[in-house]
Amino acid sequence: MRPLIWIIDEEWPDYEIEKEILTRKFPGCTIRFSGEQFAADLADFGKLADAIICQINIEMSADIIEQLEQCKVIAVYGAGYDKVDVKSAKSKGIPVSNVPGYCNEDLSDYVIASIYHFNKQLTSWQLPVKEGRWGAQAVKNPVKRVSKSTLFIIGFGKIGRMTATKAKALGMRVLAYSPHLTTETAEIYGVEKVDWDTGLAQADYVSVHTIFTEATASLLSYTDFSKMKPTAYFINTSRGGVVNQKDLLKAVQENVIAGAALDVLQQEPPNRNDAILYCPHILVTPHISYLSEEALYELKYRAADNAAKILAGEHTDDVITVLD
Repeated sequence: MRPLIWIIDEEWPDYEIEKEILTRKFPGCTIRFSGEQFAADLADFGKLADAIICQINIEMSADIIEQLEQCKVIAVYGAGYDKVDVKSAKSKGIPVSNVPGYCNEDLSDYVIASIYHFNKQLTSWQLPVKEGRWGAQAVKNPVKRVSKSTLFIIGFGKIGRMTATKAKALGMRVLAYSPHLTTETAEIYGVEKVDWDTGLAQADYVSVHTIFTEATASLLSYTDFSKMKPTAYFINTSRGGVVNQKDLLKAVQENVIAGAALDVLQQEPPNRNDAILYCPHILVTPHISYLSEEALYELKYRAADNAAKILAGEHTDDVITVLD
């Protein structure tokens, strides 16, 4: 078997990991590459691909899937798969796989780093020093110790749980909300199961870890930020769409909350003139919270391995289950 495997991505500098896995499984296979603008390639050769490996931002719509003549798997680089019309793929008998859990440690590290970023404000002390202010004179409002602070985690899957474990190790009080969170799970992780309003009202830091679906679109709006302390910070490493971005910007600008750390935005990459990039109390990072050497290797390896296994008729736990 010498399949045609189509990789759609413009982010990675090389694909040596994918090539090694695919060629070992299918000697003599053909691997073709396209960037985000792949419509011409779809008509040229992509419609004949036996397998597709695509970045999470690639739109695999029903129209595109309908044009695939012999595709046997769509493997996504990432845990999120909201850009793939999974139901349309299922109707054509095309399994879709993702890579859940590959960056749990990295995302939880980002949350903890954000908490310390806001708590210690290391990058904000240069001006007071240059102005001659030193010691306590340089500090207008002392902050609460991290160990005396409260973290509210929205969504308590694997990433939320790992974040909770690290926050607890720092001595933080951890509150958690999820429609699926049981009292038993909360007890295992040493967190307090609370309702939505209680978590927002009591938190010094709010971190969201929920998937993006129609149900979670704009999950947090101005009303929700208004329930938070004016000294509280918001952290988002999930998806930009779970937050009403204009409402968040307004809440920070009006001092409803103290600030935010955002690794994801509603539009990625953002327009360079987007106001969210110029708000002094909002830290925007370029969707890199997941990234480490180890995470990148696992992501590329498992995405390619998923495609290879499914194409060979073998089992993988990473196939997405779609309920009718």
